[in-house]
Amino acid sequence: MALALSPSTIRSPGAALVALGIAAFLVLFLVVPVAAVVYVAFTEKGGGGFTLVNFLDFANTDLFVRSFWNSMYVSAMTVVGASVLALPLAYLTTRFEFRGSALVQTLGFLPLIMPPFVGAVAMQLLFGRNGTVNLLLDDWFGVKVGFMEGLNGVIFLQAIHYFPFILVNLSAALRNIDRSMEEAAQNLGSQGLRLFRRIALPLALPGYVAGASLVFVKVFDDVASPLLLNVKEMMAPQAYLRITSIGIDDPMGYVIAVVLIVIAVVTMWISARALKNRDYATTQRGGGGLARRKLSPRQSALAYVLVLFLLALVLAPHVGLLLLSFATIWSFSPLPDAYTLAHYARVLGDSSVYIGNTILYSGLAAAIDVVLGGAIAYLVLRTRLPARGALDWGAGAALAVPGVVLGIGYLRAFYGVKLPDGTPLAALWIMIVLALAIRRLPYALRAAYAALQQLSITLEEAAENLGATKSRTVRRIVVPLITGGLLAGFVTSFATAAVELSAVLMLVQNNSDAPLSYGLYVLMQTPAGRGPGAAMGVIAVIIVAACMALSQIAAGRAQRSREMEI
Repeated sequence: MALALSPSTIRSPGAALVALGIAAFLVLFLVVPVAAVVYVAFTEKGGGGFTLVNFLDFANTDLFVRSFWNSMYVSAMTVVGASVLALPLAYLTTRFEFRGSALVQTLGFLPLIMPPFVGAVAMQLLFGRNGTVNLLLDDWFGVKVGFMEGLNGVIFLQAIHYFPFILVNLSAALRNIDRSMEEAAQNLGSQGLRLFRRIALPLALPGYVAGASLVFVKVFDDVASPLLLNVKEMMAPQAYLRITSIGIDDPMGYVIAVVLIVIAVVTMWISARALKNRDYATTQRGGGGLARRKLSPRQSALAYVLVLFLLALVLAPHVGLLLLSFATIWSFSPLPDAYTLAHYARVLGDSSVYIGNTILYSGLAAAIDVVLGGAIAYLVLRTRLPARGALDWGAGAALAVPGVVLGIGYLRAFYGVKLPDGTPLAALWIMIVLALAIRRLPYALRAAYAALQQLSITLEEAAENLGATKSRTVRRIVVPLITGGLLAGFVTSFATAAVELSAVLMLVQNNSDAPLSYGLYVLMQTPAGRGPGAAMGVIAVIIVAACMALSQIAAGRAQRSREMEI
């Protein structure tokens, strides 16, 4: 039933000013940088007129064509690899009586709290040519497997890191399937993989496609992971290398950036188009309380073996990172030769500036996101301002802009803007904060949107009927009641901004202004820095894990607040 809006919620000068302010922020720090990238890509070198010659040069350069197809191949195969990891875990823990299913789901989410490029070094130590697994295989069977060789290494690493996107979305979709449909299929003789392939998976396809498309886009625009694995012939690494080695006037870097944007948009469009005009609804949500299916003793044993193997695989980067952070020497041996705390001492001493900058930048970015996200959600749900939906769309569009593209855009749009002392605007640390805020705004917006949707408008109408102004109603009624959702959005934005590297890599001008992710990348470049880098990576994982735990607490508090309201 539609909510009846009071006249005061329809239009007001204050709401219009807020909307204009938000629109100006999005235009200045999202639209202008992206437009600058697109403009340079379609402009003749040296400031000429419109041209397609840059794209023709791109298409005629073997390196760029090869990099494009390498990125397409790696992204597609990563989706396949991530699906192989996620499908068994999601299906077993949602459709069967499986003890420890909640723990499996939690552990399966852990790879996301560690930046993929941090796990690259740990994966090489475990699965590389002279890593733990290959040394044991060579000792036992006289063979070595190229797990981490070339593009295969990127696929292996990215599949392990990004498979939780498919796991989370697919698990949610599988939980909402009416189990009576599976029972009907069983009564007609369908069992095992046929039952999953013909009934469960087709009905859960929206969740799977949502996760798979997100994995594809994330892998396609990842910069650091391929570079740390010494794989440079991919799109995002080529964009970074062109800008940093040749300069911000090189048109090829901008052409590659436009290709990254186009691929992201097309991927999202195809994922939406693939599900259009298809009905995935069932008569009962979540199976109507029907019991999960039981596994036979033999099936249960096989299921636990499979789950334990998959969990050991996806948690391997965390184990390797932890071992490396304590290792004195770890080379050509299955395990470190000895252990030390010296790496942590060095990180907490010499590299504490990275941690301080991360807390400052991520905190400011998350605060900006909460304010803007909450305001946009309120304008969309509580007003009838013209084109208010454009604010929602504009903020969400940041998801389709790769971090490296945004970083390049900031350099192009703001490097020529000089402060009175001659310092380029793009060289200021505040630009890193703004880039992080733009990149993470959709997360805070969705959290605020969900919280406000569950807040009855009658509470605001009652306050206004008692004489409260609109601003006082928002301040005293709305904000306190959606604080839990805003806090969840803040923590999510903070946690993800803390490990952002793509945009940061382009914008850091001075080492003293660098955040944790940049410090991690620099340390991981050399063998001597890998121990301290691993220690810093462990600290980063702890910070993000703590933020995710706070997010869960905030979500629970928001739920209790809504229950008290009811």
